[in-house]
Amino acid sequence: MGCADSVGAIGPQGWWLTGATGAPLDTVGASVRQPYLQPPVEDAVPPRLHLQHGPIDLIIIADGRPDEVQAAYRQAGLCFVGILDTLASQLPRLRRLLRHDSLISDFHGEVAQRMFTVAMPHVSRRVTPMIAVAGAVADHVLAQMLAGRELDRVQVNNGGDIALYLAPGKSSRIGICPSPLSPRYSDVVTLKATPRIGGIATSGWQGRSHSLGIADAVTVLARDAATADVAATLIANAVDLPGSCKVERAVACSLSPDSDLGDRLVTVDVQNLSATEKTRALQAGESCARELLSAGLMKAACLHLQGQSRVVGTLFDHHHSELESIGV
Repeated sequence: MGCADSVGAIGPQGWWLTGATGAPLDTVGASVRQPYLQPPVEDAVPPRLHLQHGPIDLIIIADGRPDEVQAAYRQAGLCFVGILDTLASQLPRLRRLLRHDSLISDFHGEVAQRMFTVAMPHVSRRVTPMIAVAGAVADHVLAQMLAGRELDRVQVNNGGDIALYLAPGKSSRIGICPSPLSPRYSDVVTLKATPRIGGIATSGWQGRSHSLGIADAVTVLARDAATADVAATLIANAVDLPGSCKVERAVACSLSPDSDLGDRLVTVDVQNLSATEKTRALQAGESCARELLSAGLMKAACLHLQGQSRVVGTLFDHHHSELESIGV
């Protein structure tokens, strides 16, 4: 996610999202927006809070005692105000490839330092801290919401990269889609407080960010959203057919001048692939996913490419016959 273009145009904004009472935690539907600064009627807690500043667009849902939820929403709004400006002030550094001698002290603010921390284990893969920006923002807002609060469940969704908290005994069901364009679920994951999954992220060439690979979607579960964000991006990049005439690519900065991918080629179109081509591309992604799993850098991943899928990890329900599960 880029951070520069909207800085200084319109400042942070927030809205209560009402009209979706009874919607499940992981569903975002049509809602009536009320200004964030307007108190909810009769102190009722609205089901969701929407915070937006430039490219950062958060949908936040919290469950618990009304007073605790209300306080958590206020904490989210307060911590949100300076995030984009702090990141934008150090964009050149955040877009620079990490080196083995890079230091956390080179970065300012909790979000940027979180980005550095989760990206550094992948330094040999030529990454920048920007690989974790969406997840890191979600993690930061979640942490601020939980400070001093007693909540049952919290979800901070930053454009599909989700930071999640579940209190002991609580659970959440997350639907996994095979592509951003698909209305159906290929699998459903029931998450509980243990084993702890604090982050869910999805990446692919059809998503809002550019990809080096051809995966329709790679969804990763990990200990936090920033870690999942990095892993999903790397696995989606690995699902690929280098040199294939069926894959159209363009220079990243020609599509987005502020892209941290610079002059690297990103995918802009994929023609229909043969079963053999799909298998070869998914095997490459699977190999990357297994490396990350072995290193403790994710809990599970689901890879999709034109109707074929692979699962690495054991956290999926596996009750959908179209999913080919290869386990761990």
